[in-house]
Amino acid sequence: MKVSIIGYGKMGQLIEKAALERKVEVVSTIDPFHPAATHKAFSDEAMLGVDVCICFSQPAVALENIADACRWKKQVVVGTTGWVEQMEQVEQMVNENGVGLVYSSNFSIGVNIFFKIIELASQVINKFDVYDILGYEAHHNRKLDSPSGTAVTIGNILLDNIERKTEVFEEKLDRKIGPHELHFSSMRGGNIPGTHAVLLDSEFDTIELKHTARSRTGFAVGSVIAAEWIVDKKGLFTEADMMKQLL
Repeated sequence: MKVSIIGYGKMGQLIEKAALERKVEVVSTIDPFHPAATHKAFSDEAMLGVDVCICFSQPAVALENIADACRWKKQVVVGTTGWVEQMEQVEQMVNENGVGLVYSSNFSIGVNIFFKIIELASQVINKFDVYDILGYEAHHNRKLDSPSGTAVTIGNILLDNIERKTEVFEEKLDRKIGPHELHFSSMRGGNIPGTHAVLLDSEFDTIELKHTARSRTGFAVGSVIAAEWIVDKKGLFTEADMMKQLL
């Protein structure tokens, strides 16, 4: 399999290393600003022989990069957040060009196992209203968005499975939280690769579910596994679709 890496910052370079370790050839790296990237933009030369484009660029250009990859009829892995509001437009591009695209807020295999654990736990806790639910996430001081895409995914899983919670509140609270609300807070500082936790709290005990990343390498390896998975598929998929099949 041959890939092109879109966005050659720290994450892109980790993906390149992970790809090579899995015997995946990196044909090109595309980044308009990084001097070590092989190309500054999509081109016939950059896409020559490429099977899958792995996109980890800045959120502001994510949609443009997805459109370019589809235009060159390449399969796509998208780990960039901040573009899902254009989901219908992306699905149309994918279908019109006959390609496959898989996206996730977090391609770490461990995080996606964590998602499944949260899903199962929330189905159980739904039956016990003595427990309230809350969460938090922490990331390094260079992260651009808040809350993290992973936190948003966790919040949606909880809402889908706990009937008494209908809204995730992510901002500062200067009031009493409503019984239907779930507070998921964010912290930024230091060099934390990513920590996410869900607390199931009652008057008499606390159950804590927590995932702590040691480095970004897990995200990189997961994105290459996603590229291997999407290479022969058509349509729009989530990491959850991939994990369902792998499990």
